[in-house]
Amino acid sequence: MKKKSFLLMTVLLLTLSMFLAACGGGAKEEEGEKTDGGNAGGDSGTETAEKPEYISILTGGTGGTYFPLGGSFANIVTDETGIKANAETSGASAENMTTLKAGDAEVAFTQTDIASYAKEGKLMFEGDKIENISAIGTLYPETIQIVTTAKSGIKSVEDLKGKKVSVGAPGSGTAANAEQILEIHGITFDDIKKQDLSFDESTAGIQDGTIDAAFVTAGTPTGAVEGLSATEDVVIVPIAQDKVDAIIAKYPYYAKEEIPAGTYKLAEPVVTVAVQAMLVVSNDLSDEVVYDITKAIFENLDKVTHAKAKLINVENALNGVGIDVHPGAQKYFDEKGVKAQ
Repeated sequence: MKKKSFLLMTVLLLTLSMFLAACGGGAKEEEGEKTDGGNAGGDSGTETAEKPEYISILTGGTGGTYFPLGGSFANIVTDETGIKANAETSGASAENMTTLKAGDAEVAFTQTDIASYAKEGKLMFEGDKIENISAIGTLYPETIQIVTTAKSGIKSVEDLKGKKVSVGAPGSGTAANAEQILEIHGITFDDIKKQDLSFDESTAGIQDGTIDAAFVTAGTPTGAVEGLSATEDVVIVPIAQDKVDAIIAKYPYYAKEEIPAGTYKLAEPVVTVAVQAMLVVSNDLSDEVVYDITKAIFENLDKVTHAKAKLINVENALNGVGIDVHPGAQKYFDEKGVKAQ
């Protein structure tokens, strides 16, 4: 009897063990399916999670070109991707790089030279490399405009010595441009009465006589300078050809540029130099999101009303970038067959 009971108990235990193993295996298999599916769906789930609900596009001051373009780009991104984008005013190029590094924005306008300084840890970024950014693409020439009026009597860069001159907002790319251009002419910031003003503040200062001239690095026509030309005889100080050559030789990211006659009511075209405006993006954004943003902007330029939009095209988007292109943007350019020229 005891033997039968023992055998019965053994059979029951074996049956129970098999049942539990089956359940455990099934549970483990089911869990594995969920994990695998979760990873595959998790990839898309992660992509979905990585797609932000909001992004900030850092621009510049309200009197420059970045701000109106940024507003148009924000509307396009919102409409085409479903991500609510907002254009924010800022101190422009250099400040935008620092803000991206801090993780306080996702997309920004900057100058190609400033992006290079940031990535290399040079000039205003010395000892503070910014490595979490990549390029979306270049947009249009950023013209260095030395703005004054006929009544100032300033006709050459050398005439700026001893004058009250705005070199742009603190931390801006304009300040770096001003320093380099003055340097080529044998002038330092110590030789001028330097003012650190935004574009709007600069033109207001020229108008009310508190400053004599201002460096403005922006696409032409620039809103703040157009506003000044409505009440003053605007003069854009030319850069002599030999100085243009010297600037380009020392700083290859510059190119010769000519401001056409008629701009700001100018009677003659004015020779100067330019860098490139570009869009950069935080590397925290996924490839898919950056691809969508890039495609949205470059395929909807007809919705941008600013005159500079005519100079933006996908064929030139990789020219003069100077830093790594984000893989998401690169994917779009590859599909379009776009290469740097």
